[in-house]
Amino acid sequence: MAVNIHRLFYVCESGLGARARRLPSTGEAAIARPHTPLLSRDLIARTALALVDRHGPDGASIRRVAARLGVNPASLYNHVPNRAAMVEDVRALVSAPIDSQPLRELPWEDALRAWGRSYRRAFARHARVVPLLMTERASAPVLLAQYEDFAAAAEAAGWTLRDVIPLLTAFESFILGSVLDMSGPAVVFDPTGQEEAFPRFSAAFDTLADEDPEDPVATRAFELGLDMLIASARPR
Repeated sequence: MAVNIHRLFYVCESGLGARARRLPSTGEAAIARPHTPLLSRDLIARTALALVDRHGPDGASIRRVAARLGVNPASLYNHVPNRAAMVEDVRALVSAPIDSQPLRELPWEDALRAWGRSYRRAFARHARVVPLLMTERASAPVLLAQYEDFAAAAEAAGWTLRDVIPLLTAFESFILGSVLDMSGPAVVFDPTGQEEAFPRFSAAFDTLADEDPEDPVATRAFELGLDMLIASARPR
C-alpha cells in the first residue's frame, strides 16, 4: 500500500507541535502537587498530638497516625524509628511553650512561681497527653534544656546536685497532677444528702457556690499548693 509521505510528515509534525505546546515552559514545575502534605517528623508528631487530644493515649499508635495521614504505617518509619520516638516528639511539642527564662533571670522563689505557672499552662492545653508521657523517659532536648535551667537555678540557690532531681520531681508531680485535675469535673466532691454525717466538710463544700462555676477549685488549689512547695524549696 502506498504511503503519502508528505501527509505522514504533516500529521507527525502537527501532533508533536500540539504536544510541545502542552509541555510546561522552562522554569515551570512538571510534577503535579501532591493532594496530601508531604510526610515529615513534625507533621507526624502534630498528628499524633491531635489524636491524643481527641482519643487519649490510645491515639498515639503508629497505625492510627498513619490512617489519619492517609499513608501506610511503614511510611512513618522513614521519619521516626519507633513509637517511643514519636511520643518523645509529642512531648517536645507540648513542652516547647514552657518558659524557663525566669529560672535564669529571677530570684529563686519568683522564678519557681513563674516557671510553674508556665508549665501548667502549656500542659493544660493538652491535658490528655499527661498519662501518655508518663510511659516514656523524657529525653527531648527542648525539655532537657529547661531541666538544665532548673538544675542551675537550684544549685545557685543552695541546693546540692543530689537534691535537684527529687526537687524537680516534686514540682512536676504537683504541676501535672493539677493539670489532670483540670481535665476532670470542676468539682470532684459531692456530699449532697450526707450533710448530717459530715457537717464540716459539707459546710466547706457549700462555700464553692460563691466561686467561679467554671473554675471553683482548680486554680486556687494550684496557687495554694505552689506557694506551699515554694516555701519548702528554700535550701535547708
